Amino acid sequence: MRFSYSDRKKKHEETVNTNYDLLVIGGGITGAGIALDAATRGIKTILIEMQDFAAGTSSRSTKLVHGGLRYLEHLELGLVREVGHEREVVHRNAAHIVIPEKMVLPIIEDGNLGEFTTSLALYVYDFLAGVKKSEQKKMLTREETVELIPVIDSPLLKSGALYYEYKTDDSRLTIEVIKKAVEFGARCLNYVKAESFIYDDNGKIKGVNAVEVLTGKTFSVFAKNIVNATGPWVDGLRKKDKSLKGKRIHHTKGVHIVFDRKRFPVNYAVYFDTGDKRMVFAIPRQDIVYVGTTDTDYYGDLKNPDVTEKDVQYLLDAVNRIAPSLKLKKEDVKSVWSGLRPLIHEEGKDPSELSRKDEIFFSDSGLISIAGGKLTGYRIMSKDIVKIVSKRLSETDGREFVKCQTKNLRLSGGEFPFYPDTAGLIDYADRKYDEVKHTGISVNEFKRLFYRYGMNIDKISEKAFDYYIETRDTKKSWLKAELYYSVNYESVATLSDFFIRRTGMIFFYIDEIYDLMNDAAEIISEFMNWDEKTKNRNIEDLKKELKKATVF
Repeated sequence: MRFSYSDRKKKHEETVNTNYDLLVIGGGITGAGIALDAATRGIKTILIEMQDFAAGTSSRSTKLVHGGLRYLEHLELGLVREVGHEREVVHRNAAHIVIPEKMVLPIIEDGNLGEFTTSLALYVYDFLAGVKKSEQKKMLTREETVELIPVIDSPLLKSGALYYEYKTDDSRLTIEVIKKAVEFGARCLNYVKAESFIYDDNGKIKGVNAVEVLTGKTFSVFAKNIVNATGPWVDGLRKKDKSLKGKRIHHTKGVHIVFDRKRFPVNYAVYFDTGDKRMVFAIPRQDIVYVGTTDTDYYGDLKNPDVTEKDVQYLLDAVNRIAPSLKLKKEDVKSVWSGLRPLIHEEGKDPSELSRKDEIFFSDSGLISIAGGKLTGYRIMSKDIVKIVSKRLSETDGREFVKCQTKNLRLSGGEFPFYPDTAGLIDYADRKYDEVKHTGISVNEFKRLFYRYGMNIDKISEKAFDYYIETRDTKKSWLKAELYYSVNYESVATLSDFFIRRTGMIFFYIDEIYDLMNDAAEIISEFMNWDEKTKNRNIEDLKKELKKATVF
């Protein structure tokens, strides 16, 4: 199904004249999940996002769908059980972007966890999270730990443990959820901002006054139920609704730094002590390794959380503590990113002590707000919200709705004709590569695309073949095909959307953007009918994003 930014202009009048069952404000993973769950139950749904989909927290996380091992420290056993089981659900439904990853946990002298406590914690973790036998923990000697991660050469190292987490691309996961919601009839609009609420004579909320951010056009959207799923902006909308009372959001900042893998050579992910009773991840991805995350209070610009030298040095010190021979310096950092956690405030607690559990707020006007939670648990959070909405609709309209449908619903790109285990995916990707290798694309380049788009790779491959026949230019043919797909099926509206949130290149392959952006700007201008001024503005906006990622 086409899902193009430009197509919605034709349907604008339909949007204005429709009274929806549900309006979701916020196009991160939580809002996307709510839209999908609601649409699959037959609830007429519209979602609006003031930026691009996943432009906030949902593109700036540690990019792990993890089972919540760290929550054991705070004895949040229910949360461990929930996210552990959900991790397997998300993997099954989006196997191309949720990939099992071996994780090494070095055990050091005076660290957060000793050998006994680590073994016990991982045993409890495996039990609560329902970890499959092939991925259950294994305790390691010091020698075995060093054999797996040779750069971990700290004299503090005593032994280690091996367990599994699942890595992902958070913004790709979000867009796949959005696309599946659109398949089920949800209207999902990026770059539409809710400026103010509309109320009936009884003070009950019935809609929003909205603005198309890129055009300035204003319009109203009406719905029987409105959900505020805006992450860091939740309290801002609660304040507009005059319902900001009681519990509030506590913003904490998480910074990640990126190294060339040759400079930080690890073959497995590592979860290690920082020296101040915290732990961070080092996660290899293609030719880079990223390290994160920090956890500090944040009071600045919600759209553009900063990265300070102190943030970078904190992570450098943590790596150098566990791998002193690397002698990593600020100059070794290729790029950075920073995201915000919208947690529930608890008086007297440090950022790392705050619960990651979600919470739902109800306003006298009828506005429903949700905050907190984790990427892994997005489907359960969505289920809880839609249960409330469907109950309301049943009471007011007398309608009956089916129960949650998303547990076994493959996301866009994840509809593989087999159980999506790792071996099956590799074999399938190999067969798909054999179909297109005559265009000159390398196996590594193709597999990068395959694990980005899953089953949707066929749409890109078909276009790439057509463009290659015309030009015999491998690089431009595949770039044009990917841009064609992103514009027509993923609602790309700007050049930055493509390089940041549809491909993740600014996080994982930032050097390649400099070589591709001018060609990409020409191609997308053709697809979007941009004039020279619009094209140049998009190039300049992307350059600003690149500067933010590399200057700190």
